[in-house]
Amino acid sequence: MRKPKLFIAGLLVVLGLTVGITAITTPTQTAIASAKTTKTAKTPSWKQPSEKKAYPNLKKHKKAFIKVSIAKQRVYIMANKKKVLYTMICSTGKKSSPTPTGTFHIQNRGTHFYNASSKEGANYWTSFKYWGTYLFHSVPVNAHGKYVVSEAKKLGKRASHGCVRLRVADAHWIYSHVPYNMKVVIH
Repeated sequence: MRKPKLFIAGLLVVLGLTVGITAITTPTQTAIASAKTTKTAKTPSWKQPSEKKAYPNLKKHKKAFIKVSIAKQRVYIMANKKKVLYTMICSTGKKSSPTPTGTFHIQNRGTHFYNASSKEGANYWTSFKYWGTYLFHSVPVNAHGKYVVSEAKKLGKRASHGCVRLRVADAHWIYSHVPYNMKVVIH
């Protein structure tokens, strides 16, 4: 009786070792496991669109205009006086350098600017007053064209020198899709 028990115990040890051997991972399995446990770099929210839905097709909304709320720190793409098509988070001018209020129209635009005196620039700018003085644009960039994260984190609060700062994707959309002469109402 002792020999069969030893045999079974030995067999279990061998099977245990075999199971242990099959648990050894291949380089491919290790890479897959690492990919699952390694955190992927998430795109910061200030680079993404403000809403999860698609931007509006302005060709379908001939009377669309842009409304900026300084109180709410939001830019609204309006279909008409009552219907909001899309909402963007923004940063308007600080109290010491306020964003102008009133009715304006989209003017010129460009992909990048840098102002050496303020040591700040931005991407995807679209002018609405004084042909390049007051703009919709991305969060600020430094002299090397890198986004200034500390300034990007101020979206939703008054922080600019008078322009309307936007998330990068939102600024790019306005630059690419809002037509020349579209009305801009700021209050």
